[in-house]
Amino acid sequence: MLDASWWLPSLVVFGGAAVLAVLAVTGFRAAARRRERISLAAGRQGEIEAKTWIVRADEAIREGRREVAYAEAQFGRAAASPLADAVEQGARMLREALFLQQRLDDAEPDTAAERRTWSGRIIDGCRTAVGLVDDAAATLASAREAERDVPTELPDVRDRVAGLTDRLTRADASVAHLAERFAGSALAGAAADREAASTSLGDAEAALDDVRSAQARSGHSAAEMLGRARAAADDAERRIAAVERVESDLAAAVETARVEARRLDDELARARTDRDTASSGADAADPALAAATVALGVVLRDTAVLLAEPAPARTDPFLRRDRLRAARDRLEAARAEMQRSSSRLHGARSALGGALAIAESHLVVARGLIERGRGRVGADARTRLAEAERQLVIARQEPDPVAALDAARRAAARAADAEALARYDGAQG
Repeated sequence: MLDASWWLPSLVVFGGAAVLAVLAVTGFRAAARRRERISLAAGRQGEIEAKTWIVRADEAIREGRREVAYAEAQFGRAAASPLADAVEQGARMLREALFLQQRLDDAEPDTAAERRTWSGRIIDGCRTAVGLVDDAAATLASAREAERDVPTELPDVRDRVAGLTDRLTRADASVAHLAERFAGSALAGAAADREAASTSLGDAEAALDDVRSAQARSGHSAAEMLGRARAAADDAERRIAAVERVESDLAAAVETARVEARRLDDELARARTDRDTASSGADAADPALAAATVALGVVLRDTAVLLAEPAPARTDPFLRRDRLRAARDRLEAARAEMQRSSSRLHGARSALGGALAIAESHLVVARGLIERGRGRVGADARTRLAEAERQLVIARQEPDPVAALDAARRAAARAADAEALARYDGAQG
């Protein structure tokens, strides 16, 4: 009997384990449901905020459409198009938000994560839509404010244009008086500014006439026309100020030309002294120095002619000033070139003695090594020594100190090579 029930303990163990497994699964599922309910409850505030933003966006879009119709009637379709575009873009965002809200409201169950994501997208889209419409509406509001200011600002702009016209007339008289003393080229800039100022004043007056037309008709911006008139008046004022400054500019140019002539005359005297010194010096036969001296002489002649020119009945002080400055630049460049040539010769002559001494020193050492080494010293060392001796002879006989210095340096280099080769051959032998 006992043998027949041996399986009962195992049955009890396995049954208990099954019961515990069922209880554990049930507990886990219950805990998951509790967490989901908590997450859903936590997301309720976001869903409420999303609905609030939908209402705000819908109201903004509706108000924006009414504002577009009003703006088209007041300013025209082109002026109202930015607001119309913003309203349409906002409407597309609102439609997407309503679709997401429909998914939140339908009977199909959604996870807490999905509902949070959709609520966030609704809030972001509606907030952006409201911002777009509000910004465009604010721009239109500024335009309306400007339109309201037109009646107040219009008389001031008219008075300003009238005053600028009077200033231009007086400036014309001043330029006409200056034309009796100065050449046309000196007044060319003033004439161009005067013409441009007259054109800008004409544009300003035409824009002021358009302001009246815009005020009498809907669909036109009087503020825009007034802005054009103001901008044209600004340009005219700048041009007229330039015309008014021409007298003082001419006076300054006359004084500057006088100072430049004095400076150039002083430079001319110094340059002549430099040329005479170089022409009579020991290096006068040097080709480079002779060429620089001749070039300086040409510049001296041209400069003297410029300074001696008689003043015409009507002068151009700007041109005179610029010509004097250019002549001084040429004179300074020619003097500098001659001084460079002279300095080159002086420096070469100063360095020649040292270069000859170095070359002779290397030659003495190289000759001694070759003589002591006799047959062990090869042809390369002897060839370098012969070339060094030849270059040294050239350096002593060359009248050009620059060429002599180059030859002395070549002699030193060849003698150093001969010395090194002789030492090498002697060590090998």
